[in-house]
Amino acid sequence: MGRLFRSIKHAFNGLKIVLKTEKNFRLHLFIALIAIVIGWWRNLGEIMWIMLLLIIALVMALEIFNSAIERLVDMLAPKTHHFAKEIKDLLAAMVLLVSLFAAVIGFIIFF
Repeated sequence: MGRLFRSIKHAFNGLKIVLKTEKNFRLHLFIALIAIVIGWWRNLGEIMWIMLLLIIALVMALEIFNSAIERLVDMLAPKTHHFAKEIKDLLAAMVLLVSLFAAVIGFIIFF
């Protein structure tokens, strides 16, 4: 049981770090809260809630993944290597693409 609690503690520490250091994550969280409020107001059905929460989780998880890999790239190949910038751009494109599709899905669900 001790290992489980330590793992959970580390996970919450990671959430604290991303909330404190990543502006984009906070923006995604704010948009997610707005989507949840609208979902509650529109009285979404069970399947729509599942879809909404899954896409929210995906966007936020990818934002955390993006932040982690960017830090790793900075540590291993600081801005001096041209691949470092490409890796960061690719990661940003990943989050942007999923965020755009999430917006379309949100539009479909709410309107």
